[in-house]
Amino acid sequence: MLFDESTLRKLNQLTLVASRVRSGAIKGERRSSHRGSSVEFADYRNYTAGDDLRRLDWNIYARLEKPFIKLLEEEEDLAVYVLIDGSRSMDWGDGEEHKFNYALKLAAGIGAIALGAGDLLSVGFLQGGRVAAEFSPSRGGYALPRLFKFLESLEAKADTDLNASLKAYSVPPRRAGLVVLISDLFAADGYESGLRQLLSRGHEAALIHVLSPDEVDPPLAGDLQLVDIETDFQQDVSIDGGLRNLYKARVHDWIQSIQTDCRKHGIRYLDLVTSQPWEQALLLEMRRTGMVK
Repeated sequence: MLFDESTLRKLNQLTLVASRVRSGAIKGERRSSHRGSSVEFADYRNYTAGDDLRRLDWNIYARLEKPFIKLLEEEEDLAVYVLIDGSRSMDWGDGEEHKFNYALKLAAGIGAIALGAGDLLSVGFLQGGRVAAEFSPSRGGYALPRLFKFLESLEAKADTDLNASLKAYSVPPRRAGLVVLISDLFAADGYESGLRQLLSRGHEAALIHVLSPDEVDPPLAGDLQLVDIETDFQQDVSIDGGLRNLYKARVHDWIQSIQTDCRKHGIRYLDLVTSQPWEQALLLEMRRTGMVK
């Protein structure tokens, strides 16, 4: 299990924030801001595992032998898509500061929040320019053990092509909802066009940028040979105090440029260093940035 019952209880008190609740299945925890105050019958949709069986229309089931859920006017859920970067650059850091393990715990926490609120959760694992694995759309706390099992089966081991992976995820038809990307953003071709293609499909987006402490402030000095973890490219360098300060300044500018780009396109952005406890990131930092409430 990725976290304990005490943490789960705290997460179950939170809900994910979208500026517009997306029309879809019924649960009742979320209330629509655009359908009015009526709770009269509105429509039907196909049954999804985890739906409240009390909302099944048994008369239609008897006639068609297919399960349908009754939609009411004001009750809607949110489709939540958590996307995890599975590139080799995420396989970095020691112990609790390991980036990929940290990302998995964030994904588990966000998933627990979504499932606890009755939202429809999907998880996509992005590797090598494609969607390498998917956790199928699920609703309700019963799906949490299956989510944990899925996340624990993942490994960061492929090259990065975030744009291609995000574009691949945007191709199949999906209900518009909230997309949460968790990545270190170490991708030569960037992430921007892929994420914007998801936005063009009607999704809202949040970006959680995960870095290890030594990527922000490397404890290096002297003559070294640096090796790219994904391409094995080697570079000889001589590091002194001046070069370290220049590196830190450029990392800061890089993070600021991502933040500015996200703000421009209406994407919520949160930068995290893995030395910060992941529970604090979920319970405090995501609330501070308006990703949860």
